[in-house]
Amino acid sequence: MKQTEVPFISSMQKLLLYETKARIYVVGSNNDETKFRILKIHRNEPRDLIMEDDMKVYTADEVRNTLAMIESGNRPLSSILKGGSGLFKSESAFGIAGFVRFLEGYYMILITKRRRVALIGPHTIYKVEDTCMIYIPNVGTHHIHSDESRYVKMFQNVDLSSNFYFSYSYDLTHSLQYNMAQTNSPSGSKDSSHNSDSYSYLFVDRNCILGVKNVASSKFVWNAALQQPCKDMVHSDWVINIIHGFIGQVNILLFYHYICVFGKPIYLTLIGRRSNQFAGTRFLKRGANNRGAVANEVETEQIVHDASVTFLNSACVSSFVQLRGSIPLFWSQDISKMVPKPQIVVDQADPYAFVAGQHFNDVIKRFGAPIIVLNLVKRREKRRHESILTKEFISAIEYLNQFLAYSHNIQYIGFDMAGVSKKKDCSVMDRLGKIAKSCIKRTGFYFHSPSNVHDELWMSEPLKGIRGVKTEYGKKQTGVVRTNCVDCLDRTNTAQFAVGKCALGYQLYAMGVNSSPNLEYDTDCVRMLEKLYEDQGNTLALQYGGSQLVHRIKGYRKIATWTYNSRDLVQTISRYYSNAFSDAEKQQSINLFLGVYSPNSRTPNLWELSTDYYLHNPDCFGKKLLSRKSYCQWWDPNVPYHLPLPLDEEEKGLNDQLHVSVNRRTDECVDEFAEHYHPYELTSLEELFAFTLTHSIRNVMPKHATDYSPFSIRVNPERPIDDQSLEASISNKSEPANASNLIGSGSGGGGGNSGGSEAGSRVGGGGGEDSLSSSESDEVDGDVDFSDDSNSDNSTIENKQISFKMGNECLQAG
Repeated sequence: MKQTEVPFISSMQKLLLYETKARIYVVGSNNDETKFRILKIHRNEPRDLIMEDDMKVYTADEVRNTLAMIESGNRPLSSILKGGSGLFKSESAFGIAGFVRFLEGYYMILITKRRRVALIGPHTIYKVEDTCMIYIPNVGTHHIHSDESRYVKMFQNVDLSSNFYFSYSYDLTHSLQYNMAQTNSPSGSKDSSHNSDSYSYLFVDRNCILGVKNVASSKFVWNAALQQPCKDMVHSDWVINIIHGFIGQVNILLFYHYICVFGKPIYLTLIGRRSNQFAGTRFLKRGANNRGAVANEVETEQIVHDASVTFLNSACVSSFVQLRGSIPLFWSQDISKMVPKPQIVVDQADPYAFVAGQHFNDVIKRFGAPIIVLNLVKRREKRRHESILTKEFISAIEYLNQFLAYSHNIQYIGFDMAGVSKKKDCSVMDRLGKIAKSCIKRTGFYFHSPSNVHDELWMSEPLKGIRGVKTEYGKKQTGVVRTNCVDCLDRTNTAQFAVGKCALGYQLYAMGVNSSPNLEYDTDCVRMLEKLYEDQGNTLALQYGGSQLVHRIKGYRKIATWTYNSRDLVQTISRYYSNAFSDAEKQQSINLFLGVYSPNSRTPNLWELSTDYYLHNPDCFGKKLLSRKSYCQWWDPNVPYHLPLPLDEEEKGLNDQLHVSVNRRTDECVDEFAEHYHPYELTSLEELFAFTLTHSIRNVMPKHATDYSPFSIRVNPERPIDDQSLEASISNKSEPANASNLIGSGSGGGGGNSGGSEAGSRVGGGGGEDSLSSSESDEVDGDVDFSDDSNSDNSTIENKQISFKMGNECLQAG
């Protein structure tokens, strides 16, 4: 029997920065301040990043003694006479996003505010609320390049406080199915405490447990370029992987009897992971690059789990994954002319579907087979526009299918959604519902039960014919529905909602929550799902298209009021303005942030380049085009051996160097109970995220309804779900992570330069409101305090003093 694995929990969740003239000391701690690490960053090098991590875990007393020794050794004679200090505290944070360099020295990017947005089992998901940039070098007389400030401003145009998410214990870059899959071998990385002897010891000592930290999918790590300068220098606990996209969560509260006073919480979570490959704005990023990465690629995962059970392995959980992305061809639109719909042009012929083959190879490795392509572009047009792409796309799929086993072929479904919606006697949503049911029967969905699942469940009439691979405890999804239109925004979002609605019905039925897999539109449950998909669609549309959705789900259901039509007109104008006047600057900022372009004083500046085509297509003149893959075998060699299961999941741990450690069950790095409940903190129940989370009865159900079931049809819902109703009812103000008490003399703040010449330069944070108004009631973490007085992440330090309370005494100013 294979040993149960648990996710490895990063212990560096509270950070304090101390500065001297020569170094910056980053002191990291776990939540209960029992384990510490110290990272030393040298400041005398004007352009190089030199840091030291001794990989040692310190106790509170050791940290106190170390800081006292540093403070004593760096105190100048003048400060000693005046009672000053040579070491002072300058910033507090919740994590290091990474390091970046333009034309001068390196900057350190810190996460200074965070907010809880979701719970997946015992794992907390945070949204980045604010950041700050600290200039590391301390060279007072050094000449600053004239273009440095422009690059800094361009970098900060990518607002890290807008839809960026991270977790200390849950891998957001992979699906739930991947995260819950067992590794195939106990291979460890260079900083792992695992060895063959310790692994065999697990089968003898039941008090030990295997902690595993997955290697993140680089495709979805948006701070990967920021991690690059330090990734091989520091312990993995310092590394935080940040994704970009959308995360929303609601609580479907179940009442089994009308007079029941206890409800069963079922959490519905929607995660949209935006790819960092070929990323950009609407008209500047179309189709695919020569490596098969497509524009506007987003992986959408719909997770349903029983929140009355804390741990995922002991609960009923289910997930369903869909994909959206631009058509994988070389195509673009000419934006030189100011017209609403620029002409679509296929820029390069690809008779052997080289680009499409690379793209579908990546998809089939991640999801397995079958890949179902749901193409929503128009079929019939008076003047050929969108239909140009359909012909080329079908031709590429037919070519690729020649060399793949028939049972694993790419399956194509064409549906002219815009054309059908114009017909009075046709229902778009009914047609999409039938397509969705057919798709889900082919791919199945992921389901995990805490006990053995017998064949009777899958042979029951509602689930009969649902494919996927059966397991001892449930079933795995094999394959994916890949939806696209031209922009992959409005029509795609509505189609994905229709597929998600159908999947949700099957998920709830398999979990034993509902007696039927069929969900009606005008129920509280589906209205909450619709709002989640609409919020995701608005967020993704703002990121890619510059405005919110133009055509919404209600419009395709033909129940939209005149206010929706007027809003659609406003969004159309907003999108046109954004595309015409601000997309170029946004694209430059994205290229700089993702490391697609690296500034160099010997090369042209980013804003001087006439095009970024060669940045996103680096193999144009390289040797790879001369030694391309076979014209027939467009997939990786190991892919067919695992189909219909995905290669990445089946070879998890074989090729990846996982971080593996053997620990006692009570060790904090694997103790999910302590990570979730924080037993060392004083907790007010009414402030818990689980209590403030939107649920169907308090926020969605009509006020005068007598039927509390979230599956009951509401004829005339009196309670519209707007941006506020999906927000929790308690509002917590976001407090800045100020560090005003200094060890020694001087003063510092999160927003400006600290007092004294030793302070590192603060370059404005990435603050600002979210592009969509987020849940005001979701908990916002502000000040970080290492003292025992800090009972919660968003506690306010009234006396503005942050200090270590370690052992029997507190480290104060010298």
